[in-house]
Amino acid sequence: MAIRNPADLRHDLKTGQRILGLDLGTKTIGLAISDALLMGATPLKTIKRTKFTKDVEELFRIMDEREVGALVLGLPVEMSGEEGKRCQATRQFAANVLERRDVPLAFWDERLSTAAVERVMIDDFDLSRKKRAEKVDAAAAAFILQGVLDVLAR
Repeated sequence: MAIRNPADLRHDLKTGQRILGLDLGTKTIGLAISDALLMGATPLKTIKRTKFTKDVEELFRIMDEREVGALVLGLPVEMSGEEGKRCQATRQFAANVLERRDVPLAFWDERLSTAAVERVMIDDFDLSRKKRAEKVDAAAAAFILQGVLDVLAR
């Protein structure tokens, strides 16, 4: 399946399927999942990256268990709007996933998602640096996924 426009993902899903949001880092992959009505995103877990094959096996296991019908990957665009090396790595990750499974996949501009999530964790929840580090990737994935869900709701 080709890369999709986020606004078109609803048409690719069967009734009750969910969307999984990913925040790709060099050391971890934050995961968040939508509800079946595609209204809200919930942080799910963080995968510690090892080798792509093991990472994608874990990703597919979660997709199968949770009835996931589409993926949204945060695209780390530079503040200038340019796509740098991290965008290239994210696009390559997506291409590698699509080689192994035909799944609707969309990108979402993730600029400032981690910063926004950390600000909420500090200001609203007063979490320590250690507790923020444990939760920030999955929370950033939820922030990314919620952006797409908000577009789908319009």
